[in-house]
Amino acid sequence: MSVPLTRDNALGEFLRDRRARLDAAALGFPLARRRTPGLRREEVAQRANVSATWYTWLEQGRGGAPSADVLERIARALMLTDVEREHLFLLGLGRPPEVRYQAVEGVTPRLQRVLDAFELCPAIVRTATWDVVAWNRAAAAVLTDYGDLEAADRNILRLIFSNSRVRERQLDWESVARFVVSSFRADVARAGASRDIETFVADLRRESAEFDAMWRNHDVSHHGGGTKIFRHVDGGLLTMEYSAFTVDGRPDLSMIVYNPATPEDAVRIKTILAASPA
Repeated sequence: MSVPLTRDNALGEFLRDRRARLDAAALGFPLARRRTPGLRREEVAQRANVSATWYTWLEQGRGGAPSADVLERIARALMLTDVEREHLFLLGLGRPPEVRYQAVEGVTPRLQRVLDAFELCPAIVRTATWDVVAWNRAAAAVLTDYGDLEAADRNILRLIFSNSRVRERQLDWESVARFVVSSFRADVARAGASRDIETFVADLRRESAEFDAMWRNHDVSHHGGGTKIFRHVDGGLLTMEYSAFTVDGRPDLSMIVYNPATPEDAVRIKTILAASPA
C-alpha cells in the first residue's frame, strides 16, 4: 500500500536524497563501516549544529515545523544550491526563503541575447540596488548610453538625481524621482540589501537635497509596470509602456522592457536608432 505524499514525508525524502549525495571523505568523515553512500544523519546534524535526534525526526516526518534559521543551517550542511535551498524552504515552511542579496557585475551571454532580441524596445537588467548591469542598443539610444558611463554611475538613482541629461528626458521629473526612490527603498529591503546601500544613500543625500527630502519620507511602492513619457532630443515625446520581470533563479535581478505605446512611437524609435551608432 502506497503512503500518501505529505509535505512532511516529502521533506524527509528530499533530505535523505541530498544527504546520500554528499562525499563523506571529502567532508572529513571516516569511511569505515558505511552501509550506504553519503553522510550519516548524525553527521549532517553535526554540520548543521542541531540535535541528531531532532534531525532524525525531521527526516522521518515527525520533527515538527523547523525554523527558518534551522533550515538555513541544514541547507549549508547539505551544500544545497540556491534552487535546492528554495525547495527545502517550500517543503519545510510552505514559503520560499528570504532573498539573499548578491552583488552583480554582469549577466550571462544568454540573457544578453534576450535583451538584444528587443530591437525596438529599450530593455535593461538592474540589480536590487538599481545598478544597471546590462542593456540593449535601443536602451542606449532612447534611455541612456550606459556604455559611456563608469560602472558606479550606472545606478538609476544616481542618474535621476545627478545626471542633467537624464533629468531633462523626464517629462515630470519630480513624480518620476519620487516613484524611483520609493520603489528603490522597497526593493533593497526585500532583497536584504539595506546595509549594503547605506554608504551610497548617505553620499547621495549629501549630494542632492531633493533626494534627501524624498528619502526622509519613507515612502515605498512597487515597480511592476506602467507608462512613461520621455522627452528625446531626436525623437520628441515618446510614450512607452514598461513591464518589470524577475530573472528566473536570480530574484535580485529585474529585467525592465519598454514597449512603444503606439505605432507612431515605434516609428520614432526607428528614427532614433537610425541616427545612432550601430
